[in-house]
Parts: sequence; C-alpha cells; structure tokens
Amino acid sequence: MHTPDTPRIRIAIAGLGKMGLSHQAIVNAHPDLELVAVCDPATWLLDIIGRYTKVATYSDYARMLERERLDAVLVATPSRLHARMVRAALEHGLDVFCEKPFCLDVEEGARLVALAAERGAVTQVGYHNRFLGTFEEARRLLDVDAIGRVHHARVDCYGPVVLRPKGVTWRSSRNEGGGCLYDYACHGIDLLNFTVGAPSGVSGSILSSVFSASADDEVYANLAYADGKTAQLSANWSDDSHRKMSTTLVLWGTNGKIEASRQELHIHLRAPVAARPDLAQGWNVRYTTELTRPVWFYLRGEEYSAQIDYFAESIRQRRVDSHCSLAAGLAADIVADMIRRDAASAAGAGASAGVGAGVATDLVTARGVPGRWGRLRDAVLSSPETIMKALKGSP
Repeated sequence: MHTPDTPRIRIAIAGLGKMGLSHQAIVNAHPDLELVAVCDPATWLLDIIGRYTKVATYSDYARMLERERLDAVLVATPSRLHARMVRAALEHGLDVFCEKPFCLDVEEGARLVALAAERGAVTQVGYHNRFLGTFEEARRLLDVDAIGRVHHARVDCYGPVVLRPKGVTWRSSRNEGGGCLYDYACHGIDLLNFTVGAPSGVSGSILSSVFSASADDEVYANLAYADGKTAQLSANWSDDSHRKMSTTLVLWGTNGKIEASRQELHIHLRAPVAARPDLAQGWNVRYTTELTRPVWFYLRGEEYSAQIDYFAESIRQRRVDSHCSLAAGLAADIVADMIRRDAASAAGAGASAGVGAGVATDLVTARGVPGRWGRLRDAVLSSPETIMKALKGSP
C-alpha cells in the first residue's frame, strides 16, 4: 500500500465509455494509484472532467503519452483500437491494463505479447471473472483434485445487450467490437482457460444473428482437449430473460461436480476429499459473500476493484507473469479466432453441400488453419519468448 515514502503509480485512462468511467472511479479511489490523465474523442466529456478535476485531458492518445509522465496506461477503448494503443504504451516503457478482448488480430496480439516480454512490462487484460470469489474457489478446488479428473465442462454467458434491430454501433460491429463472440463469449472462453486450460480444438461452431445486421448475437461451440476432456460454450447477448450479464460454469469430474455462478458455488462430492475437510460427501454450498475478499471501493461488483488492485500490486512487485496477462488474453483470442474460422468453414460447407453440420477444426492440422496456430498457442501457454519463432514458422 501507499506510504509517504512510496510514490503512487501514475496512470492514464484511454476511453471514457461505460467501462472507462467505471475504471476512472475505481482508480481515483485506489490508494496506490494516481490518475493523472484521460483520453477520449468526446470533447464535451473532456470539458467536464477538465473543469471539475485536476486530471489532464486529451483527445490525442499519442500526445498524451508524449507529454505526461506516466507509469501505466489503462486502455478501455473500442476493441479495434486496443492493439495500436497497447503497442504505443509498451514502446513508451509503460505497464498496461487492457480491457477485453485483448486483440481482434491474433498475429498482432502475439507480437504485442512478445514486445511486453521483451520490455519487462506488467500487463493485464480485463477478464474480471478471474477475480470473482466463486470462480476463484472453483479453481482452488480443481487444484486439489476435489472432483477428481475433469471430463466435461460447460460455460454459459447470457444477457440483454442487443434486443431489437438497430443501427450499427462499435460494439455490435464485427470489425469494431467483434460481436457477441468477442464481447460475451470471450468471457466464457477465458473462464474455461482459467479453470481447465486451453482446448486443442473446436467443432460445431455456430455464430448467428438475432437482431444485429453485421455481427453475431449468439455463439455456440464444442471444445476438445488433448487429455480427452470436452467442453461446451454457449453465449447469447440477445437474451432479456436476464437483467444483466449472467455467467455460469459447470464442471463434471470423476469424484463429483461443481456449479459456479457469480452468486453461488455448488459442490457435489462422491467421496470426501482429504485436502478439503470442510467439504462433506454430497452437496455443499458456498456463497459469494463468504468467498469474496473485501475491497476498498465497490462499483458494479467487488471483482472490478479486485482486478485493478491486482494490477497495482503486480506493478509494485514487478509481477510480469501475472495470471491475467496479455498472454492469457491472447490465449482467449486464439480460441475465439478458431471458433470464428470453424463457424465460417461450417457455413461454407453447408452452403455448398446443402447441410448445416459443423466441421471439426483442430488448432494444428485442420483445413483452413495454418499449422503455426498450434505452435502459437503452445508458445503462449509456455513462454512468451517463443512467440515470434512461432509466428515465423520456426520449429
């Protein structure tokens, strides 16, 4: 924590939309962080901030990086801008927090992961589910094999974002925000990566539109793993049966089952587990209130403050291998890209053959997918230093 002898971390925020303004409030309240500048194209918003705060305001990101003395940047702009803004920050020697999805172009994302490793930068991607007490506890249970060998997983992400036909916005544009795949489904992908690891292949992927004219509103996919387990992903941001985004994770193992949501964690054990004597045979229930650590500032949920605190702590400790780094963000982007390619392949096959069946897509060998994707995935999951070799096709 901040003391008189430890200067606060000087940080700027790029992008003052819903998430950017949320981050601004959280950063302003953090004892280790000092918000010194913000950047956004909305001049009326900058006028208000400039009038009522001591924060410097910019409409030009490059100028902000040149003029301000910064330690870190938080990027909360539309997805298509992430890559160039992250690159500029890294080239200025800054630590970077980037909202999800990290990068719509996995090759560019891989280059940025390599650049961050080269510069020794602390990085983080805004996958807040990793900081929810229920999902953290699910991960801890898996670490001690509480439910035995996991053989299947399912993650569902539903919510009311696009509920009627309307004009194109950056979020609902496939090239600007990435649609439901990169806005909703990527949370589920990252949650699977966080708990059971990255898949070795995808199949049966479906990207379909309900209301959007130029993006997907629904995402469904089957995932396969090298050790034989399987998983299913389901995401729909045109579901108004939910008041806000709802994410659930279900894990089946040889010794039981875990059901996790934001509010509750249900654990069913076939037999007691020595490493967790607090859990009985049969059903156990844990609530988010008993699993969540208190935060200094609450806004939209403890997890949003917790992830910013983790970023500040990582900077203080120079923790470049944090569990939610750019490399973790890239791992999610790679799976999303494979789902996109698999869905396009299945749609093409259906159009030519008159059927709608999906076509299996393995990350290493399947048609339409360069073999380097497999090497790139392995590089991301092992050591960032090998990413450029993977991009160049080196063995």
